[in-house]
Amino acid sequence: MVTYLSLAAGLLLLLFCGDLLVRGAVALATRLGIPSMVIGLTIVAFGTSAPELVVSIHAALKGVSGIAIGNVVGSNIANVLLVLGLPAIIYPIICDQPAIRRNTVIMLGSSALFTFLCWHGELHFWQGALLFLLLILFLAYSAHYAATCPEAVSGEVDELIEEGALPAGSGRITVYLLAGIIGLPLGAHLCVTSATEIARTFGVSEAAIGLSVIAIGTSLPELATTVAAALRKQADVAVGNVIGSNIFNILGIMGITAMVKSIPVPPNFLFFDLWVMMIAAVLILPFALARTTITRSAGAVFLIGYMSYLYFLFLADQAASGM
Repeated sequence: MVTYLSLAAGLLLLLFCGDLLVRGAVALATRLGIPSMVIGLTIVAFGTSAPELVVSIHAALKGVSGIAIGNVVGSNIANVLLVLGLPAIIYPIICDQPAIRRNTVIMLGSSALFTFLCWHGELHFWQGALLFLLLILFLAYSAHYAATCPEAVSGEVDELIEEGALPAGSGRITVYLLAGIIGLPLGAHLCVTSATEIARTFGVSEAAIGLSVIAIGTSLPELATTVAAALRKQADVAVGNVIGSNIFNILGIMGITAMVKSIPVPPNFLFFDLWVMMIAAVLILPFALARTTITRSAGAVFLIGYMSYLYFLFLADQAASGM
């Protein structure tokens, strides 16, 4: 029971402190006069991925590579099949956002490159540096595109300002930043430690826990936001957010984590999980290229696909542990 409470507390810390870090950093950047476009492309983008980042780095440093990689791969799978599938059942999602075609192709290319690099059996510093360099190039290109196409700029930062969701005053900003900086590593420690203990107790791999429980937990804010938007019939922005998150997960989180410490790739990732991630990325492609609608029936297929993935994930894990 203590282990489960520790895992729940870790996830709550990651989600709550990650949100505080984003709000505090955005408030500070706004005070310093940094344009909202730059804030959106950097601070918000990195800040919303902070929970996944600290979990992967902490897991890599502890030698739990299954969680380090599974957190990212599992999040990318959940982002497409769960975060888009469930809201689409509530209300169809139109894929007509600016730059969606370009970013979908970039997401697919990033997924393919990451899968190729994993086939070497281990992600080293140079591979992490390559992924992170590509992220910098993607951000630079996105900034150029946003500058020439103002309609493509996300209004996320402006919404935070307008809703009064940012801390006011230097004292509150400092508290928000410190809470994020201190709380995120603590949450990551609780998550990785308790998830490893649960895996040992039930005889499943750390990778399976990372691909399922931790991945779903770190994707909960996106899922909650998207479901709420679908209930208001305004979930169209979710597609762009999911694609951007998946690009950041691969190029940013895995790039930085591999530069911190080399990560061995568990064999089951090469023959199952990475391919499911690739299939999930491909599923978005026709909707993005045609700028059409993810219908309720398509959403149901996405959701059934995710439930099937979780079933076969644990089935394959049990078969491997029984060998």
